Amino acid sequence: MSEFEFVFALFSLVFGLSLVELLTGLGRTLEFRLQRQADGEPFRIGWLTPLLAVFVILDLLSFWMFAWPIQRLITVSTPMVLGVVVFSGAYFLASRLVFPSRPDDFVDLDTHYFRVHRIVFAMLIMMVIVQWLFILSIPVLVNTAFRPIALVLTGVLLALMLATAVTRNRNISTALLTLLIARYLVIYLI
Repeated sequence: MSEFEFVFALFSLVFGLSLVELLTGLGRTLEFRLQRQADGEPFRIGWLTPLLAVFVILDLLSFWMFAWPIQRLITVSTPMVLGVVVFSGAYFLASRLVFPSRPDDFVDLDTHYFRVHRIVFAMLIMMVIVQWLFILSIPVLVNTAFRPIALVLTGVLLALMLATAVTRNRNISTALLTLLIARYLVIYLI
């Protein structure tokens, strides 16, 4: 087993659990909506929470994909393992917050979104910063990091995430989440 495989096993386990948490939350919410619908009671999922879930999945995948090209730079050390636990753990916590554990506490899931979105985006923004600090700590990656396209894409990501974190308007939030998702889809398809 290589050093990368040793560290990546932990990273991928917690990231996989993050994906499961998002999908479980979606499933629980859909099941609850169907139950409420059958009982003739109101429950609105809306767009914000599902869009946030899609964005968190795409953001999570971007970090997962980032790990592959840097695999030769990964070494087993206590700081590396602790960093992986904190980083992937933060993703799990952000994923855990996207959907409510008790959807029956809500009539409109947008209420839950506005309750947690700032915390989720603060965690995601911090992870981008941590990623950049990691990149800057490895001389081989510094030149790649300062390419204009990398700086622009990261700047757009951070600006959109910050704007989404601070807005309390449903329509603006929907538009910003759509732009965040579109940014990743364009990058993945190019």
